[in-house]
Amino acid sequence: MTVTDTGAAGAPVLTPAGLRQYREDGFTVVRGLFGNDEVDKLCAEFARLHAAGTVPGHFEPRPGSADPLHAYPRVMHPHEISPLARQVLLDARLRAVLEDLLGEEVLAAQSMFYFKPPGARGQALHQDNFYLRVEPGTCVAAWLACDVIDRDNGGLEVVPGTHRMDLFCPEEADAQVSFAREYVPPPPGLAAAPVDMTPGDVLFFNGSLVHGSGPNRSGDRFRRSFIGHYTGQSALRIGRYYRTLAMNGERVPLAVSEGAGPCGTEFAPQGPH
Repeated sequence: MTVTDTGAAGAPVLTPAGLRQYREDGFTVVRGLFGNDEVDKLCAEFARLHAAGTVPGHFEPRPGSADPLHAYPRVMHPHEISPLARQVLLDARLRAVLEDLLGEEVLAAQSMFYFKPPGARGQALHQDNFYLRVEPGTCVAAWLACDVIDRDNGGLEVVPGTHRMDLFCPEEADAQVSFAREYVPPPPGLAAAPVDMTPGDVLFFNGSLVHGSGPNRSGDRFRRSFIGHYTGQSALRIGRYYRTLAMNGERVPLAVSEGAGPCGTEFAPQGPH
């Protein structure tokens, strides 16, 4: 379930259909916003970072663990340790779409990179603004696919329409299939729908939209993705974990909101260490 928008000649335009779906369903996809060469370069950068080992506070693998996510943990705030990640987070193409979606200038709040190797658990259905606590309003995610992404290798699923709802109080997730503790069941009458993607596609979605992913059951395929979280410049507060930047790279501090935390509270390690 997606709407296809395509950036042209370096000047992406969100189609009326794409904007309408974002408003009605809480998400939209811009196909091919980044080129294959750009995605390859980004993946090579994170392969280099992985080979270099631990970067405290950003990337902390646990060698010897039976859990694939400990060998390939997500990278938190990579834009603070990689000029290329910073460049992608602040990319003018993302900015153009985000300003159409938000109707105002945007601030970048966070970046992440997921390797999601074969056998890795997913992240149970959740809402991003449960963690960021942007006030007033909400955040918007820009989720860049770096591989062919489908249900087999743990692609994202979204619950259309939940962006109109308040933040839910999560239940505890199943630790066998989710690395994160929080789980938001689809509200009555609504269901999760898969969003298949190819490298260079970007999924934009509202911070209240319920979304998540299952385990990577492919056996031999990674499901790499680069994610940025953003908010409008009218936001006044955000969780202390998030360090907001204008899209020109200048630091724009916001007041601290309560109840925030890193995106996804992780379960205790699984398997032998």
